[in-house]
Amino acid sequence: MLRRRPRRAAVVAVLALLTAGCSASEVDPVASGATAVPDVAATARGASSGSSSATPGAPSAAGAPAPAARAGIGARPNAPARACTVFPADNVWHADVSRLPVHSRSGAMVGAIGAGANVHADFGSGQWEGAPIGIPVTVVPAGQRKVPVTFGYADESDPGPYPIPADAKVEGGPSGTGDRHVIVWDRAACRAYELFDAHRSGSGWRAGSGAVFDLRSNRMRRAGWTSADAAGLSVLAGLVRYDEVAAGRIDHAIRVTVPRTRTGWTWPASHSASSATDPALPQLGQRLRLKRSVDLSGLPRQARIVAEAMRTHGMIVADHGSAWFISGAPDPRWDNDALHALDRLRGSDFEVVDATGLMVDPKSAGTR
Repeated sequence: MLRRRPRRAAVVAVLALLTAGCSASEVDPVASGATAVPDVAATARGASSGSSSATPGAPSAAGAPAPAARAGIGARPNAPARACTVFPADNVWHADVSRLPVHSRSGAMVGAIGAGANVHADFGSGQWEGAPIGIPVTVVPAGQRKVPVTFGYADESDPGPYPIPADAKVEGGPSGTGDRHVIVWDRAACRAYELFDAHRSGSGWRAGSGAVFDLRSNRMRRAGWTSADAAGLSVLAGLVRYDEVAAGRIDHAIRVTVPRTRTGWTWPASHSASSATDPALPQLGQRLRLKRSVDLSGLPRQARIVAEAMRTHGMIVADHGSAWFISGAPDPRWDNDALHALDRLRGSDFEVVDATGLMVDPKSAGTR
């Protein structure tokens, strides 16, 4: 840790004047109010977590740790000037929705999603059909080389180049046939680079769509624009990550998929992926919340922390898929049996909330 360097003692006033300007001060990041990005034990990193197996280097001769190699969730690349959180504290993803009013069409929308369907944690440890379970996140260091990316929906995508390494983790694995999300987190620049249907192409990548998110900003995507998610939202922002659960608290809403939505979108979404007009269907961006009456005491710790987040921060409808499938990043330390306990929760345990009272500006994800 860097310590503030004292000025040299002056022998005479002249020497003090000459030397005072030559001694630079270095600020302790903790003393200056910055929060360090937490690291996770290197021994727990592995290929099945969607992260690189590289570990931080040994201390240098001067005693300072060597820069960490690029790695996945939980690893620490070169320390940024200030901590990089996933969006500001007043962002809608972090909003406490436990006391928001219930939406007037909550019952109909929950029924349309599936009142009798079970919640499913679509992430975990190990592999399923040869690929890590969940949406992996690749953390890159400062200065990661940017490469070209071409898009099928170029008119709604942020143009490249993107700092995506050739070995970036792909959802479903290199041969996956699903959504093939690639999520890159540049903590030094505090930006997320997210691709949908991503494939290697020459020296770069090609994808269906892509988006870049400034994680220190509440700026939303342009109305009508998609992202790597149908709703036009950040995928990274809604993922359940092991480091959060290990710390005992998830401080954001969770990404959830539903089978069908109706046309249009609900703030903070920016994009529609449906032409259906049935008012019973939810829209992309709809906020769901676990009811206060649901007893969580019997859930194992990992499942209980996830469920508590669904009660406090809720879930945001982000894309089409299986009913009540919640998203997270793979990690070898997940207890799959504990996560499967979330299957005890059913659609009828949830309600749709009216989040319009949080909105400050329809063009901003900031909340009041």
